[in-house]
Amino acid sequence: MTASTAASPSRSLSADAQLIGLVGLAHAISHFSQLVLPPLFPWIKDAFALSYTQLGAVLTVFFVVSCVVQAASGFLVDKLGPRPVLFVGLGLLALSGFVYAMAQAYWMLFIAAALAGIGNGVFHPVDYTLFNRKVTPTRLGHAYSVHGITGSLGWALAPAFVVPLAIAFSWRVALAAAGGVALVVLLVLWAYRRVLELDAPEVHKATGQGAPHAAAGEFDFLRIPAVWMCFGFFFLYAVVISVVQTFAPAAAGQLHAAPVALIAICLTAYMVSSAGGMLVGGFLVADPSRCERIVGIGFGLAATLALILALAQFPPVLVPVLFGAMGFATGLAGPSRDLLVKRSTPANATGRVYGVVYAGLDIGQAAAPLVFGVLMDHGQYRSVILGLALVQAVLIASAFNVQRVRRTALVSA
Repeated sequence: MTASTAASPSRSLSADAQLIGLVGLAHAISHFSQLVLPPLFPWIKDAFALSYTQLGAVLTVFFVVSCVVQAASGFLVDKLGPRPVLFVGLGLLALSGFVYAMAQAYWMLFIAAALAGIGNGVFHPVDYTLFNRKVTPTRLGHAYSVHGITGSLGWALAPAFVVPLAIAFSWRVALAAAGGVALVVLLVLWAYRRVLELDAPEVHKATGQGAPHAAAGEFDFLRIPAVWMCFGFFFLYAVVISVVQTFAPAAAGQLHAAPVALIAICLTAYMVSSAGGMLVGGFLVADPSRCERIVGIGFGLAATLALILALAQFPPVLVPVLFGAMGFATGLAGPSRDLLVKRSTPANATGRVYGVVYAGLDIGQAAAPLVFGVLMDHGQYRSVILGLALVQAVLIASAFNVQRVRRTALVSA
């Protein structure tokens, strides 16, 4: 098995920048939509008399649906092209915000979560197909970096956007406004739809489908061990993100007696710093051979900071500082994380591989709230942070395991 080596024709910097910017904007809305609900949990919890476990179940529905759709949408992207799939996804994210806002009972939150999950499931197969097929290869590291940065900024924007609206008006107004944001972005991308064009014949030619020499079946990529190693890596990475987004700030606040105002900025500090780390990581990944080492360093630092957060004693004001440092370390590994997948992707299955591998993100984010939500309900705050550190440490071994499996496959090929 060899990594994807299909090279894009050389394009101008402005053409690449425009494509990267538009894809990044769409990716930001994907992440924004993932995080519009958790910051509003205090309001929704009171409105429907729910526990943290019940609220976590809503997120589980979102990510389970997204997982299934993400794996399936990779096949659609390879057959139909990425643009129509992207537009449907954005439209469903907008619709989900409006359904959340109109919910009159707990079960209605599940309907909105399912719609949001369908919309969210299309982005990674779409985004990476556009990047890998249209961006000049020498700029791919920067494309991955921007992709990660916009995702982190989308996460950072969500609480900063919905919480003030909930305070000033209501949680329903906040969620309706979030749906409006997704709708506006859909209109922007529609206006620039020519930049996102990659029609079905071009995708078929680029991916090798329909070529006389292409004997591999549509599902043959599932027999590649490195694909499943990447899937496992992203499952663990998703657990980290889910814990940080949903429970870790509150748990750290309990451990260090931090006031609500400080805890409220922990997630934003993490995400903004993560974007800065990804900017640096985009330059570090210029040499693809060191991507596993960069992942190891980034998550090693993040795990160390999580241990400090769990076990050390320090003034409450340092809690958001540590979250920011942890976000930077995680962001540093971001572009290298994406390159792990590209180096393990056969040339004829870009959308399918990214769909299956990134489904690990959804499964991890579906599972994590069920485990860590129970810990929170039982007051096991230190265990939440220690669990975060443990998963970050395991990510290091997982990244090097991807490298080992890929090299073994190359030697035996």
